[in-house]
Amino acid sequence: MPPVIDLRSDTVTRPSAAMRRAMAEAEVGDDVLEHDPTTLRLEERIAALLGKDAALFFPSGTQANQTGIRLLATPGTELLLEANAHLLHYEIAGLADLSRVQVRPVATPDGVLTAELLRAAVRPASPHVPRCSGIAIENTHNAAGGKVMPVAVADGVGALAKELGLPLHLDGARLWNAAAALGVPPARLAAPATTVMVSLSKGLGCPVGSCLAFPEEAREEAWEIRKRLGGGMRQSGILTAAGLWALEHNLGRIAEDHANAKRLADGLAGHPAVRMIPPETNILIVDLLREPDTSDTVIPRLAARGVLVTSFGPRRLRAVTHLDVTDSDIRKAIEIIAEVLK
Repeated sequence: MPPVIDLRSDTVTRPSAAMRRAMAEAEVGDDVLEHDPTTLRLEERIAALLGKDAALFFPSGTQANQTGIRLLATPGTELLLEANAHLLHYEIAGLADLSRVQVRPVATPDGVLTAELLRAAVRPASPHVPRCSGIAIENTHNAAGGKVMPVAVADGVGALAKELGLPLHLDGARLWNAAAALGVPPARLAAPATTVMVSLSKGLGCPVGSCLAFPEEAREEAWEIRKRLGGGMRQSGILTAAGLWALEHNLGRIAEDHANAKRLADGLAGHPAVRMIPPETNILIVDLLREPDTSDTVIPRLAARGVLVTSFGPRRLRAVTHLDVTDSDIRKAIEIIAEVLK
């Protein structure tokens, strides 16, 4: 069996020996009773990085996202978000089930949801249509190939939300990547949002976990929602120690993943069997151009040669670079993909 180059996601990373040591040596307590000291330190650190009052640690980004929406949206109203948003397509209808809100998807040409598009989607007040009670944005945008929402666009959405009196949720699962790509602090991108979710298991290399940041006055309700969703954890410091270690050692190297994604795209450029969306961060979208190639036929052939990617449509592949992917892996992946698609 050939060595595996796993490009399925940046969630496939394994904790390093140093991260494992930090986890094993973590100071812990009962986070549901008197709080876990390591978890408190991580939550304070995340809140500071995002420029928010407070934060909570969650087992998953989906649970943190759903809590953020539940904090902001009123049941029986409408939530505006981009038509291909993760919240809409990859959280198994949690918005409908948990927050009881109707989704109003807004189509964009590139995954970037602008204030102009949102303004056009807001329904005029009427007793016959649902009232809008919130907006959600995603940065980077997963389905658009890790597309970055520029600072000016995020500010414009925030200004519109303020004008309309609406709260704004930011799905920032890969906000670290957006900040690295733009060369700005994460807090600058989070500034327009009321609630912000960030992942620790994407990009940072942690084995599990995400955080939700919010205003101080939302702390008690956020805690209650997390508890109701099954997110009360005991000695969670064993997990959050990985987050603290990653912020110290892995946050500053994320641009390396972007460089590797670009090298992968450049290495495949000009191949007659593929067309790519130029990567802005660590996600490369590859469209298959020739018959009879499909995702279902190409992915097993690549896997047999040791390159793992995911399907993002009948003839679309996704490859994600991360801290476990080396320069040598990229060179080998280019060679294998080019050969398989001859």
